[in-house]
Amino acid sequence: MKRERYIFPIILIPFILFSFNLRHLKLEPKNKATALRMKQGELSPQEEKLPAPTTTQRIVSKKSLAPKHTLTKKVKRTEAESPPLKILRRVRPENLAIFRSGGEQDGHSFFNREKFILINEGRPYQFSEKHFAPDQVLVKFKPTLSEEMREATVAAYQSRKIKKISRLDIYLLQIPENLSVEEMLSLLERNPDVEYAEPNYIRHIAQRTPNDPFFIEQYALYNSGQEVGPPSSPQSGENRADIKSREGWEETVGSEDVIIAVLDTGVDFNHPDLDDKLLATGYDFVNDDPVPTDDHGHGTHVAGIAAAETNNGEGIAGVAWNCKILPIKIADSSGIILVSTEIDGIIWAVQNGADVINLSIGGPGASQPERDAIRDAYNNGVVVVAAAGNAGDATEYPAAYPECMAVAATNSSDERVTFLNTATDPVPWESNYGPEIDVAAPGETVFSLYPTDLVIPPFLPYAWASGTSASTPHVAGLAALIKSIKGEILSVDDIMNIIRFAADDVNSATNPGRDDFIGYGRIDMRVALVPIIISSSNKQR
Repeated sequence: MKRERYIFPIILIPFILFSFNLRHLKLEPKNKATALRMKQGELSPQEEKLPAPTTTQRIVSKKSLAPKHTLTKKVKRTEAESPPLKILRRVRPENLAIFRSGGEQDGHSFFNREKFILINEGRPYQFSEKHFAPDQVLVKFKPTLSEEMREATVAAYQSRKIKKISRLDIYLLQIPENLSVEEMLSLLERNPDVEYAEPNYIRHIAQRTPNDPFFIEQYALYNSGQEVGPPSSPQSGENRADIKSREGWEETVGSEDVIIAVLDTGVDFNHPDLDDKLLATGYDFVNDDPVPTDDHGHGTHVAGIAAAETNNGEGIAGVAWNCKILPIKIADSSGIILVSTEIDGIIWAVQNGADVINLSIGGPGASQPERDAIRDAYNNGVVVVAAAGNAGDATEYPAAYPECMAVAATNSSDERVTFLNTATDPVPWESNYGPEIDVAAPGETVFSLYPTDLVIPPFLPYAWASGTSASTPHVAGLAALIKSIKGEILSVDDIMNIIRFAADDVNSATNPGRDDFIGYGRIDMRVALVPIIISSSNKQR
């Protein structure tokens, strides 16, 4: 009995001392480089010179209506090569141009590009604010630590459990007011029972012919060299510099059983080109409700590219005609995304039957919890497609993870989008590059949907937008079409490899074979969807 009386105060002493340390000590992180990289507002000279990666949107007026490749593995950056931990994820459309149009008919679409209003809301890409939640951390304890001890450890750090992401065994913690995120991470790094701890990073938010009247404006799907785009910067591209959609649709237009999860700003449930394509099992993780309404515009535009209602005599065509869309809102009205919210969205998509996940978001710097969620999707047979980014810099995350398909951007002339060939854009931009790039798809001045409640009459809910955010859903749609015809026998790697090997090496004159700018090339639906037979023996090779 005497021994037991002494045990209790001995156990309490470390907790009391630890509480004192939280109030009076500022510990230096074990890894000083980590601390330096997390200082808010600090930039390298190269980062300071980066122009603003944005997306241009233009809204149409109502008056206008009537194998030479050698497959190589995606290279994972070493720790020394990793970008700073100041991570930004954002959706891209920040420049808005609204067009007034007349009624000049061209085929089954008619546009008059003479009158327009340009609203320039673009801002330089400045990393001047904190790029993680100032009062939260994500922690994964080692599996050997019991649930009771985890609760005791959280209490010892004077923190509060906001939630537990059970599928990944990760805790989101509210830290004490008198500690910075850097200080809390330094303390957690010293705890042998912690597998890893990270900030809660912030992500910001690139031959069968349908009868949709605006199909003529979708050069990405069929390019005859026609003039497309807004009055301020119309473009006449190169004949057949497109993803060969009409030929691909001869093979399949998709299955209603295949689901594309669009993790973005939400979607417009009332849009006439989406209302019959949306599943009711979506979710809004920003407002914590089951109606992921788009209050930004980016998500609706992305969803339309991937799988708008097609051959319905209205609006535009989507890549995957019949595939369904699972809308999941992870970004708020300004395009900001917390990694913890993104993780919730990915897990929801997997649990609700998604076959493909579209992530038209990105930013520099890796996050282990984010990759764990994407790896979980990959291991459950989900193809994850992500935007490479628009800064003319290294491939952003999550696209840079090996479990993702990283998508770069081309234009209507089958050129990689660069600052040079977008010099006349309201804000010039350039497709990111690196060994992680898998393929490219059209991303400059892409025509798609815009929320009906965000347009002002007489304008129509359709818009042009630019960025790898617009390139990515073309690839997601193609992945869904492949899944539609061979989904039962193809693995995630099989589908990714088909998309890679079928790509058209459109820059072979200067960069033959796979390169760091457009990967294996611009995607080609005609080749990717030809009748294919993959036996079990072939899959094991």
